[in-house]
Amino acid sequence: MFDPLKFPYASKRIPIYARNGMVATSNPLASEIGVEILKKGGNAVDAAVAVAASLTVLEPTSNGIGGDAFAIVYKDGEIYGLNSSGYAPKDLTIKKLKSNGFQKIPSFGWESVTVPGAPAAWIALSEKFGELTFEDLLLPAIKYAYEGFPVSPVTANAWQRAHKSYKKVLKGEVFKNWFEVFAPDGTSPNIGDIWKSQLHAKTLESIARSKSESFYSGELADKIVKFSKDTGGYISQEDLENYEPLWVKPLKVNYRGYDVWELPPNGQGMIVLIALNILKGFELKCKEDVENYHRQIESLKLAFSDGLKYITDIKDMKVSVDELLSENYAKERRKLISDEAIMPEPGDPFSGGTVYFCTADKYGNMVSYIQSNYMGFGSGIVVPETGISLQNRGVSFSLDEKDHNCLKPLKRPYHTIIPGFITKNGKAIGPFGVMGGYMQPQGHLQFLTNFIDFNFNPQAALDAPRWQWTGGKEILVEKEFSTHILQSLEDKGHQIKVSLNPSIFGRGQFIYKTGNGVLVGGTEPRADSNIACF
Repeated sequence: MFDPLKFPYASKRIPIYARNGMVATSNPLASEIGVEILKKGGNAVDAAVAVAASLTVLEPTSNGIGGDAFAIVYKDGEIYGLNSSGYAPKDLTIKKLKSNGFQKIPSFGWESVTVPGAPAAWIALSEKFGELTFEDLLLPAIKYAYEGFPVSPVTANAWQRAHKSYKKVLKGEVFKNWFEVFAPDGTSPNIGDIWKSQLHAKTLESIARSKSESFYSGELADKIVKFSKDTGGYISQEDLENYEPLWVKPLKVNYRGYDVWELPPNGQGMIVLIALNILKGFELKCKEDVENYHRQIESLKLAFSDGLKYITDIKDMKVSVDELLSENYAKERRKLISDEAIMPEPGDPFSGGTVYFCTADKYGNMVSYIQSNYMGFGSGIVVPETGISLQNRGVSFSLDEKDHNCLKPLKRPYHTIIPGFITKNGKAIGPFGVMGGYMQPQGHLQFLTNFIDFNFNPQAALDAPRWQWTGGKEILVEKEFSTHILQSLEDKGHQIKVSLNPSIFGRGQFIYKTGNGVLVGGTEPRADSNIACF
């Protein structure tokens, strides 16, 4: 007779230490899966693939087989980037949507569905870096899908909120399968209820046997395309068959002696780097100081206004990454920060709904990985006989042809999910990330200043109360903020609102590697998070 989501007293976590391997995720069962893979002789990449597949079962409220994925891999002293986000179907055009009466892309339905990239990410990582067979990596996820598992507290809460909302907004035959798969008998699982999905298990078996080919050119692809044709969708066989993930070179900036790595556009990781470039021109003396918060907020606002205007599929960007990350541009943007909160506007550089986890093994390999359906379960569309919930990442597109991020066939949209990594003097410090839509670059910035500027341990760097810029001068803050800090921020013109909902401030993980090879992990207190290690 207790509520697992209520804590009358402050709950404290401590950093976790281990030597042979560590996996930090938002679900305890997923963390254990990763460590078991390491114990069987797999490396950090094998563990990441196994965890990614398992989280589509264990935490379907945040990601799925029909979503996208990004990863940063540190292996043998080198940094690799994987962009496995999908593009718009070739038949999805601004003209077609506007002729059908759409002024913007809706959150639910086929109009928001882009080609899923997650299954392609799994096999790409496995074939390039893995040690174990691909089928072995998906077995734990398949077992949980067949046999069931107790739904964890934060996941159950998100599931019930989604079900309540979907009953109001998902109308029509195209959405019927969501309710059949995720709310059978008209109910969503409570905390601790056993949930299983035979369809999900069989789909994962097909992906495992075919090394993901069935999803793009086999039996699963056929079912996706048929349902698309039958219900007014846009995805074609050609869209799926031609899809390939992209190996990319991660971007970096040096912040106070540390190299901070993010992936290039179409992801929003560059916002973090722009903000760090601006912020490093200030000295942050004390965490609980109004100038610290003010400068972070203003740097972030300027970076975000640039990102929201310029970031899109990198092949369609009209401003170069180098220009946005230049020291001269950062210097000009920094001049705009004063003692008062500003209304941010994009600069002119020419003038100058997600799961995040990380893994590490005893060989020094580390993975920063993120996977998402975007808004919770995604588009509300579940492909019959598969359990595949399709993402709604296309919502990010604009239907204004003048916008940098306007919709075009086969174009990748502005993407919110971003993995991060830190190195120093060419050596790994560790993978980090904070999931949560447009909160992600804000969470990255706050984590990095906690860790680098204020020397917080890995757990404390994630525990610290967070703020979130929501537009204009409005800042949401967690209730743990000191009253005097909030009052001082209001004196500077910030419009402060206290939120009692911890889920909107993101969920992060971090694994730090010490000089002698010991791993130190921090995990998110706002989620069902757990670190498994040995």
